[in-house]
Order: sequence, then structure tokens, then C-alpha cells
Amino acid sequence: MNHPGNRPVNRLDTSLAIETALLARPGVTHAFFTRNGGVSTGLYESNNVAFSAADDPAHVSENRARCALRLGLGALVTLSQKHTPEVIEVEAPWERGGAPEADALVTNKRGIALGILTADCAPVLFTDADAGVVGAAHAGWRGAFDGVIGNTVAAMEDLGAHAERMVCVVGPCIAQASYEVGAEFVERFLERDPTYGRFFFPSPKAGHAHFDLSAFVASLATAAGVSTVAIEGSDTCALEDRFFSYRRSTLRKEPDYGRQLSAIGLLP
Repeated sequence: MNHPGNRPVNRLDTSLAIETALLARPGVTHAFFTRNGGVSTGLYESNNVAFSAADDPAHVSENRARCALRLGLGALVTLSQKHTPEVIEVEAPWERGGAPEADALVTNKRGIALGILTADCAPVLFTDADAGVVGAAHAGWRGAFDGVIGNTVAAMEDLGAHAERMVCVVGPCIAQASYEVGAEFVERFLERDPTYGRFFFPSPKAGHAHFDLSAFVASLATAAGVSTVAIEGSDTCALEDRFFSYRRSTLRKEPDYGRQLSAIGLLP
């Protein structure tokens, strides 16, 4: 079994999207989209895909349509994300106002892009191309800690996938160097499992540490039995020209922030 991050991603990286050779399997389309290539302006420049932001809904709709077109799929579904471990099986697209509250999606239906919105949390894309099953998860620390990754793998297996055949890539998210946390945060993890100390390094600020979200998420996929797990590695907080970031916007006391899309689907 490959250890998280040891597998090379071999990515096709453009200003608009990042694609990885690991997920580029026959019949599967995917992309970790950047903040570029859309029509939004101001704080949301340019490829904001979140209707929950105070962006022009027409701009958001156009940005989503452009992403779906690039994926080669006719439908894009996203969730009302709440940092939960909940997983939804997608059988057909839903209307904009009908998005269920959950933080992961799985499907064996063709022509539907499973989309995850992020602005520092980890987007995680999965496929078992042999079984014709894909999945996508939104993994902030809370959802990951509460089980969203293992639940996604289990939901894919319910559709006929096998963990040992799955490929999983943890996409762009806040990197350890940018993710400073307090002592209570660290204690919560160490109480669960003392070996989780490997996901932290000390901060120069007393009582604080830096958390490696992507490595933690990848370790959970490996623990769930996924055979091939990789980390894309871009830091959403540090790379302002490429990604939206909740933490960066909060530190600057900005009133709002955009979200980028990561999506995967089965080609018709």
C-alpha cells in the first residue's frame, strides 16, 4: 500500500485548473479548479462558484457552467456543506435550492459532476474506474475528524467499488505552514490518537502549533483501505493569485471570500 503523499501526482497545472494523472482514468473526468477563468469581480474575482457568497448569482451560474463545460459533463451538483461526516448518493441532479446538507457525494451515474467547494478546506476526489464509481468529499478538520473520508469510501463500496482499487487525491488546501492552531485544537487530536502528533509542528507563538490538514486527510483515506493516495500540495492561503482562502480573508478583515470548485464525474 502506498503511504499518503508518496505517490507522485504528475499533474497538469494551468492557471484555470489542476488535473492529475492518478485520476485521469478511462471514462473519468476531473479538475481542481483555481480562482481564475470566471466572470466574477471584486473580492470574488474571478471563478467564484458559491451562491452562498454575496456575488452576483448570474456570475456564479456562468462560472459553474464554464467548469461543467471543461469537464465535458452536462450537470454539476454541489451540496450545502456543513462540516459534517454525511455522504449523499447522487442518482440525478437537483435544482439549486434543493442541495442536501452533507459534505461528500458518490455516484455510479454517468454525466454528473460531483462538486466540492473550498476556500482552505481540503477537496478530496476518489475513483474506482473499474467499478465505474466516483466520489468527492469536503474535508475541513472537523469533517475529517468526524469521519467524512471513511464514510465516503464506504458509500463508494456500497455502489460496487473496492477500496483496494480506489485512487484518492487530496487537492489544494491550506498548508501546514499557513495553518496555525491553538493548544486546545492539538489536545483534541492527541486525545483521539497520540500518534496524531505527527500532524503538528511547533509554532514560534507560545501554546500554538501548525497543523498538516492534507497529510491528516490522506492518512484517513489510507486507514480506510484506499490503495493509492496522493496529495496535490498547493497552499490555498499563500497563493492568492490562484486560490480563494477563508483564513487569508479573515486575517485581512475582508467582508467575504469566494470558493473554488473541485469536481469529478463519469463521462457519458
